[in-house]
Amino acid sequence: MTTSLRLGLAGLGTVGTGLLDLLAGNAGLIEARTGTAVTVTAVSARDRTRDRGGHDLARYQWFDDPVALATSAGIDVFVELMGGEGDPALASVAAALKAGKPVVSANKALLAHHGTALAHLADAAGASLNFEAAVAGGIPIVKTMRESLAGNRVRQVFGILNGTCNYILTKMAEEGRDFADVLAEAQALGYAEADPTFDIGGFDTAHKLALLTALAFGTEVDLGSVYIEGIEHITLADIRNAADLGYKIKLLGVSVETADGIEQRVHPTLVPVGSPVADVDGVFNAVVVKGDFSGDLMLEGRGAGAHPTASSVLSDIADIARGTRISAFGVPAAALKPYARARMRAHEGGYYVALELYDRPGEVAAVARALAEESISIESIVQRAPVSARAGATGGEAGRRRTAPFILITHDTLESAMRGALESIGNQGHAASRPRMIRIERL
Repeated sequence: MTTSLRLGLAGLGTVGTGLLDLLAGNAGLIEARTGTAVTVTAVSARDRTRDRGGHDLARYQWFDDPVALATSAGIDVFVELMGGEGDPALASVAAALKAGKPVVSANKALLAHHGTALAHLADAAGASLNFEAAVAGGIPIVKTMRESLAGNRVRQVFGILNGTCNYILTKMAEEGRDFADVLAEAQALGYAEADPTFDIGGFDTAHKLALLTALAFGTEVDLGSVYIEGIEHITLADIRNAADLGYKIKLLGVSVETADGIEQRVHPTLVPVGSPVADVDGVFNAVVVKGDFSGDLMLEGRGAGAHPTASSVLSDIADIARGTRISAFGVPAAALKPYARARMRAHEGGYYVALELYDRPGEVAAVARALAEESISIESIVQRAPVSARAGATGGEAGRRRTAPFILITHDTLESAMRGALESIGNQGHAASRPRMIRIERL
């Protein structure tokens, strides 16, 4: 016998209308697979008059207040697609959970800031809090980590979690264009916002990584402990230097368990050409999970977009329709461990360093000496031809102002040692500008 599941949908933007598309196009398939007729019965949004891709909103009960929708007796599940870390998303999700209603959300910011508290509310009410669409769009990474890897200890999770950044870095590499030019194109195409800081600054990736960390290691969500660097300072020269040395540059979110605690870090990263993550280009995302029994798993797909993200939202709804309930982060909220943060300076790995050394005798030797004093060994070196002196400079002044690009790759070393060496190089006046350092992940 077919049952019914009534959805209250708050948020009718890109993903919300995508969900309406999916339910309209695949209603019979969904009912066959879940044994339940899934329908939207009530909606809430900021603008009642805006076109929603031809969907007739008159067929749904309209709520101006999403909190009232969340607690309405006319819905069985509250679907939150409004976005934002605070109210009304927070108030409405909390209200639904307190009322014992299952919640499906695609809101990474809300969960990264309040995920632990909301997980406690859900468990106290015996209600589901599902958020597959909050991380990596259409990629089923939450379900994979929460269910498929339930028997594994996860050692590390990392990935490309922001399509805007991946698009920009891909275009820079493939077309030889600088950052500002490609960013402007991404904005024109709708891949980047008018204010792109949230994406290119690494903050979007950090929200998603904080959720993956809680899933991987059974800890409370701790967004504040994520080390964040964006891609704003990546130059075309860095892209070309990396290629010459056998690497691509990707913005990665990385979470790894160490003896000192857990590292959560977001930063541009050199990854070896030919590695699976290096081949993920354009707006695509990929997540790699290293489990003790499963080995390495990689999931790749579209990290955003109306229909891929709606597909993930529907997967959460289908679980509820089938009667499946799992605690938000894979273990009961009361069992989530306090987050223990590992210091970034204790991070160990290889590094790419780009220097604009003054073109005068002894500078390369001085750099080698500064590295040796920190017990850092060099794996590869690329030295470019000196840059001509500024017009009008003569004699000794020209000699002082000529610089030569000097690029090196180090063997694995502690970040504290790397920073110490670069500080020494900068303080001693060997470089014309601040050294650029990018971490290497040897995948």
